[in-house]
Amino acid sequence: MKLFVLIFSLLAGGCSQNSIHSKTTEDMSELNHHNTALLETATFGSGCFWCTEAVFLRVQGVHSVVSGYSGGKISNPTYREVTSGMTGHAEVIQIRFNPEEVSYLQLLEIFFKTHDPTTLNRQGADVGTQYRSVVFYHSQQQKELAERTIDALDKEKIWNDPIVTEITEFKAFYQAEDYHQNYFANNPNQAYCQFVIVPKLNKLEKLFQDMLK
Repeated sequence: MKLFVLIFSLLAGGCSQNSIHSKTTEDMSELNHHNTALLETATFGSGCFWCTEAVFLRVQGVHSVVSGYSGGKISNPTYREVTSGMTGHAEVIQIRFNPEEVSYLQLLEIFFKTHDPTTLNRQGADVGTQYRSVVFYHSQQQKELAERTIDALDKEKIWNDPIVTEITEFKAFYQAEDYHQNYFANNPNQAYCQFVIVPKLNKLEKLFQDMLK
């Protein structure tokens, strides 16, 4: 836990610039290895992956977000094949996160509250099975947490209709084409980004301000 000691020392004013530079390459390599070893994976689909990616990139404890495809019948599908609706894939994001900074349960809460999980195979104007609401679980614990979250949210009656989110065991993830990655950051003024993604980000900031980077 050397990293936390270093951060605490910096905040307390007990670590000078010179002492930071005195860290050896071996020390920093050990810290980086420790941080990487802590990371876990979550895979969510909630409509267009441009939206979901932009949301989770802003969450504290999330180290990476990659847009791609899961849940289909063929390997290495292209975007054109997925959007045809014939391959069975969903547009998803794969998240690598540090559970010491953000829990899987917190990620689930953000996931459910930043899209409409009650519309079958649809998010707004995006229609088709590739836009379905889905949690691909990587462990039995993730499966149980997703099921319990759905039960709790349905009982709260946050939405007028019941949640239709699919909970499916993770099998494979295929990274989407390069131009889909970091889409909002690279195309902030594009019409879809302004009219669809920006409102989602505003909602995220309103509901989860204390969890953002």
